[in-house]
Amino acid sequence: MNNKSSHRLFGMKFGKVYPLYVQKAERKNRTKEEVDQIICWLTGYDQAGLQQQIEQENDFETFFAQAPAIHPNRSLIKGVVCGVRVEKIEEPLMQNIRYLDLLIDELARGKAMEKILRQAVKS
Repeated sequence: MNNKSSHRLFGMKFGKVYPLYVQKAERKNRTKEEVDQIICWLTGYDQAGLQQQIEQENDFETFFAQAPAIHPNRSLIKGVVCGVRVEKIEEPLMQNIRYLDLLIDELARGKAMEKILRQAVKS
C-alpha cells in the first residue's frame, strides 16, 4: 500500500482528525471518553499524553511513532476499512491508522467496549 494517498494520510494532523472520531461516536450516543479509552488502549498514551499529541498538532506518523506502547492485542482486530482488510495491510503505520478507524467504527456501531478492546470475557 505505498500510494500517494497513504502518504498524505500519514501527514494528516492527528488533532484535526480526532474531533471527527469524537463526532462520529457522539452521533451514535457514545462518548468522547470512550473514544479516548480506545485511542489510549491502542497506543499506550495516557490522557495527558493524548492531549499533548493533539495540542502539538503532530501528524499520524509522529503520533504513532511516539506512542508509548502499541497494544499487542491489536492483531485481534479484524475487518474492512475503506474496502481493505486491516489484517492484510503490510505498511505498519497504515495498519495502525486503519486499526484505529475500525475501532471507532465499532464504537459507533454500538459494540460493547470490552469487545472493542479485545478483552477476554472471563467466565
